Amino acid sequence: MKVVVNQGNCIGCGACESICPEIFQINDEGLSTVIGSEEDFNNHEEEIRDALDSCPTGAISEDAPVAEETVEPVVEENTEE
Repeated sequence: MKVVVNQGNCIGCGACESICPEIFQINDEGLSTVIGSEEDFNNHEEEIRDALDSCPTGAISEDAPVAEETVEPVVEENTEE
């Protein structure tokens, strides 16, 4: 499980860092930043979920992989006669 922090919504309360300091750190601007390795994410999944649920502004979200989409070309029909 990977997460991202929307720093535009973050108020820097530090709840995430206190719950899971292996993954979250308050940066020099006073906002939460995601740190850690892939192994850290795997080893701290429960704490990450607790931090996600505890964020008062909902700034933390799961970083879901973007699925490839097949886009069909749009063919406009000529309706003028």
